Amino acid sequence: MNQYYSDLHIHIGRTKTGKPVKITGAKSLTFTNIIEHARNEKGLNIIGIIDCHSPEVILEIAELMETGDVIEHPEGGLQFGDLTIIPGSELEIYDENCHGPIHVLCYFATLDKMKSFSMWLSNHLKNITLSSQRIYVSGRELQLKVKELGGLFIPAHVFTPFKSLFGKGVIHSLTEVFDKNLIDGIELGLSADTAMADQIKELHEFSYVTNSDAHSLKKIAREYHVLQMAEPTFNELEKALHKIDGRKVKANYGLDPLLGKYHQTVCSKCFTPFDPENGVCNHCGSTKYIKGVADRITELKTANTSPVNRPPYIHQVPLEFISGLGPKMLGKLLDHFGTEMAILHKVPLAELEQIIPAKTAELIIKAREGKLSLSAGGGGKYGKIAE
Repeated sequence: MNQYYSDLHIHIGRTKTGKPVKITGAKSLTFTNIIEHARNEKGLNIIGIIDCHSPEVILEIAELMETGDVIEHPEGGLQFGDLTIIPGSELEIYDENCHGPIHVLCYFATLDKMKSFSMWLSNHLKNITLSSQRIYVSGRELQLKVKELGGLFIPAHVFTPFKSLFGKGVIHSLTEVFDKNLIDGIELGLSADTAMADQIKELHEFSYVTNSDAHSLKKIAREYHVLQMAEPTFNELEKALHKIDGRKVKANYGLDPLLGKYHQTVCSKCFTPFDPENGVCNHCGSTKYIKGVADRITELKTANTSPVNRPPYIHQVPLEFISGLGPKMLGKLLDHFGTEMAILHKVPLAELEQIIPAKTAELIIKAREGKLSLSAGGGGKYGKIAE
């Protein structure tokens, strides 16, 4: 078995001709830019590109296949050299069973399957060209369509306060909206880790994926996971998610939840920590607040331990969070050491110090070893390194 770095939630900001797909995504996030950056600078092996249902994106992929720059693997997935791309789509469900909108991720093995899905979607949403659109079918209907096309179905960033399964989508259980037997994995999101998620017993049967939800090139791989598989293909990914024949998610790498944008409950007016039991912000007197992921999970708690053989969740600090590490310095590191994966995990302190100031190099090592002091984020604002 081999091990592969994977980030399965990367958005497309614009088409090749400059038309918006993910409106809040960077203009530089075209399909071609993503695959080049993910392979050459991030050092990823397998990625999921969301928004591939957009017709112009389908055309761009088809053009890359015609030139031979991208080829289709017989076992599913698109290959760009040694990078495998899993075409995907993020959609919003808000059916009669939902208490709030829920984002989900749908993945397919081939471009033809994605074309079929896109054609079906065009009859069930208002704008097929855009990302994360509300689909006017039930969650279960969507699951059945994805499975009809041989796809994978994963609820996205399941604890964020807005547009997620447990944020507001359901009251107690995912079975209020979905058929649990048609779910292939659970995406944790930036403000929760495995230990937090495993406080909900019904999640124990699922593999967790940690993805970036990148809205810019630099955000790719801020969270990722390692897959143990024979080769990086769609079929192997499906086996890994279901722990078949030794395939599995080997490890999750993600932000310490304190760094996530929605970890703690904060006042919605001044963003200071808010205690719902008090009912009033101690700082500004407002009674409105944004419930943090930690408090929401406490409400849902039904378990005290993780299942046996749950892979480790390794807290990491992306290079962009490191104080003093700007674009020029990062460029020097990449020139010397190749990829961000190498810098984050492998390059010794002594070698880092030959390229960048000792203080910055030490912060990278402390981040690698989980020794940085952090202050919690909330209400849409990231946490920070406290030193």
